[in-house]
Amino acid sequence: MTWDILNIIGTLAFAISGALIAREEDYDILGIYVLGFTTAFGGGLVRNLLIGIPIENTWMQGNLFQLAFFAITLVFLLPNKWLDQIKNWIVFFDAIGLAAFAIQGANYAVSVSAPFIAVIIASTITGAGGGMIRDVFAGRKPMIFHSEIYALWAALAGFAIGLGLVRGPYMTAILLILIVFLRIISVRFNWNLPHHIPYENKRNLGG
Repeated sequence: MTWDILNIIGTLAFAISGALIAREEDYDILGIYVLGFTTAFGGGLVRNLLIGIPIENTWMQGNLFQLAFFAITLVFLLPNKWLDQIKNWIVFFDAIGLAAFAIQGANYAVSVSAPFIAVIIASTITGAGGGMIRDVFAGRKPMIFHSEIYALWAALAGFAIGLGLVRGPYMTAILLILIVFLRIISVRFNWNLPHHIPYENKRNLGG
């Protein structure tokens, strides 16, 4: 049940996120659906390839494809005058998708007895993969590499689950809310990982 719920939450959130960015970039109807679907299913597809889930399992998610189609269609039908008001929601839906899929990826890696580092990698790739593919398709610099702390929160989910600190639906829900909260406040307060070591040239004060 937890797997299914996380799948639904992550798929809907990322489908909406991808479609909103497509609207923001003024894509046509085909571009909106392509970006919505690739954002919703891209991270899971990469995860499946990495940890050995049969690739055909991706296409056996008819209900999720229908939910994603419905969500993308709603975004497509939004009046332009509403678009500016909901642009801030892109971060919110992206954070939900990141958290839900990161937890799902970590849980699956644990279920197949993957080593600890593989749990963290599966969590990070599943959580951030869809957003990375979305940004590339939208012609943007992927957030995973530069934006306010992003992939680190997905890795944190994998770290907690890999250590066995999160068990059962209640702890999973708390972890999901925590990851969403951390992602949103990292955007709000512009938290970033170091981009470089800020060496400073020493002035020669000698005569």
